Parts: sequence; structure tokens; C-alpha cells
Amino acid sequence: MKQFDIAIIGAGIAGASIASEIGTERSVLLLEAEDFPGYHSTGRSAAFWTESYGGPLVQPLTTASREFLDNPPAEFSPSGFLRPRGAINIGRDDEQHLADRFLADFADSGLAMDRWSWERAATLVPDLKPGWQHVIHEPDCRDIDVAALHAAYLRDAKRKAAELICRSPVTQISKLDHGWELTAKDEIYHATVLVNAAGAWADGIARLAGAKPIGIQPLIRNMVQIETDPPSSQDMPLVVGLDGSFYFKPEAGGCYWLSPHDEIPSEPGDVAPDELSVATAIDRFEKVLDVEVKRVSRKWAGLRSFAPDRLPVIGFDAAVDDFFWFAGQGGFGIQTAPAAAKLARSVLLGQAPDESLNSVDASLYRASRFS
Repeated sequence: MKQFDIAIIGAGIAGASIASEIGTERSVLLLEAEDFPGYHSTGRSAAFWTESYGGPLVQPLTTASREFLDNPPAEFSPSGFLRPRGAINIGRDDEQHLADRFLADFADSGLAMDRWSWERAATLVPDLKPGWQHVIHEPDCRDIDVAALHAAYLRDAKRKAAELICRSPVTQISKLDHGWELTAKDEIYHATVLVNAAGAWADGIARLAGAKPIGIQPLIRNMVQIETDPPSSQDMPLVVGLDGSFYFKPEAGGCYWLSPHDEIPSEPGDVAPDELSVATAIDRFEKVLDVEVKRVSRKWAGLRSFAPDRLPVIGFDAAVDDFFWFAGQGGFGIQTAPAAAKLARSVLLGQAPDESLNSVDASLYRASRFS
């Protein structure tokens, strides 16, 4: 039996980032059920960082993460994780109300966004079809190197002596007088505090620990990579439908990555792309760009897990001592990872929040809101 200060279940971006944050001050066990971390969600991200994504209540976490992602500490990474991209949010001629609401939602946020005409948008997206008259430009949108960020967090956690054990699904959790006993792949571990960073499995882990499930729902998001004639231009921005029905961006080799922005309820587990969703993504793409789709070169699906109010859950359970939630990070878990992990550290260890979190209202994300 091994004894740790903190056991973290799940080594995706959530578990890896919090292990990195607390590793110098606590002994940390990081348990991962799969052969390698980030298999179900982190490794299947669409790889962009944009401050409006997730809505105005998530935006402060995204904004607070930018400095770290652009200029991480030298010991964490020799280079940043963001590259310029830009984004345009587009609506059809009859969707002015969507553009008005989008701008109103972020009116007090300080985000850079401007109304553009179709003509101006077409200078960045030359194949944009007519009929998309309502355009909001977000110049600060970035591509994010998800794999490099996740690997850096895991590497930093290891440097701080966190112990990562893969292929170890947790099958039993018992509350002791002073902490927890966990059984994972026939091994037994003890920890003072248990961190639930299990993503789509978060409610299941809560049940094992005797905590009330929050109602975190795994949702399938489908992604498609296509080749077109003409090919994509690497200078093109991310394009997002104001009605929430699609997004796409250029990728290396003249391809596009696109999604129908779908959210199909699912049980936790490995998921495969849905053919109807793939066809829907292509159909919506063809309504936006005047290009010929030559072939589908890749398709995949991943899980995004949301709490009922679609905000992250960061904090101690209201009824079960020493059970800490770090879950419900949906599709914005990567772009908010630095700020979310710093916030989790302050709550978990009872420390003052990092200065980078001055604009973040931590009360929005407390697990106790579901008590």
C-alpha cells in the first residue's frame, strides 16, 4: 500500500494540470484508466483557443489562461502553445438577432470583436458564399497545440514527483477516518484527499466514493477532415456559425477540419464517428464555402462532459469530506486549463488565488452549487 497526500483520478488535461500545479507542495498520485492519458477527450480536441467559446461565464477563465499559454515559465516549456489564427462568427441574412445577442453577451468583457461586412469577411475567406451578411470578427483567436500542452503538464507533474499510473481503472473507493482507500487494478492506494478529474466518468467516480452525482453528461462531438478543390489557405480564420450549427478551420496540407457542432448524449466510453453527423458537417460546410469536397481523409469523435449549467465544477463536495471535484469542463477544458488549474490549487490547498485570477469569480464554479 502506498500513501499519498492527494490522489487524482483521470490524467487528461484536467488531472495533468492540477497535478502540475500542486506537485511541489503535496505528494500526488495520478491514476489513469487507459493505456495513455487524454485518450477520450483531450487527444481529440479541435485545437483552437477563442475567448468567446463557452459563453460569457467561461470567458474569464479563458482570458486568464492566455498569458501562461503564450509565455509559459521556462521550466515548464521552452515555447508557447498558441499561434495566430483569428475567427469570424457568421450568420445568414435573416440572423441579425444572433449577431446582436453575441455582441451583447460580451459587451462588458473587454474582448476584441468587431462587426464586419460580407465583403470584408470575403477578403479572409475568398470562397465565402453570399448570404452570410452578419459577421463578427475576433482577431485574438489562436490555434492551440493541445498535445504539446498536455505533454508539458504531464512532464512537469513528473518533474515534481507526481506518480502517474496508467491502465489502472479505479474499481473501489472507501472513505476512511482520515482519507481514502482506492483499489485500482488490484493495487491499493491511500490518500488524504481525492480529486475527481475523471471527465465523462466523474459521476461514476462520485458514486463509488459515496458522493451524490452532479449530473455531468458526456456528449459526443464529431469531427471531419476533408480535402477540397481549391484547397484551404493557412491564412484563413476559424469560421463559426452564430447559430451554433458548425465550425471549421484550415489544417496542414490544404485540408479543413469541420464539425456540425453536435452534442449527442452518450454513456462514458470510447466513441466512434457517426456517419449522419459526418454527412451533416459536410452539408453545412458546403452551404458556407463555394468549394468542391474531394474526399473525407479522416473522421473522429470525442467526449465533452458538461454539468447541468454548462459551467466547470471546481471545489470540495458539499457533503463528503476531502472529495474534490475538478470536472464538467466541456469543450473549453483545454483553453481554460492554466486558469482552472490555478483556481483548483487555491481552493484545494486553501491558498490565496493567483494574481492572474483577479477577474475570475470562483463562486460560479463551486461544486456546492449542486448541493
